[in-house]
Amino acid sequence: MKKIKIKLKELLIARNMTQSQLAELADVRPNAISNLCRGYVDRLSIEHLEKICEALQLNDINELIQLEEPVNE
Repeated sequence: MKKIKIKLKELLIARNMTQSQLAELADVRPNAISNLCRGYVDRLSIEHLEKICEALQLNDINELIQLEEPVNE
């Protein structure tokens, strides 16, 4: 089964931005940003995604989320 990967940590590194800075800019709780960065998410808030995309000025949701092929072991 394919897995969904949140690429927020990579985006923040590329933009030299901290999780705290994004939380303030996007008006999203720091804990929610931290969980997204670590992949500790089983439900996503559309509102949070919209705020994060707006704060990071993303034009495509694929910049934030991607489908990954399963790893065969």
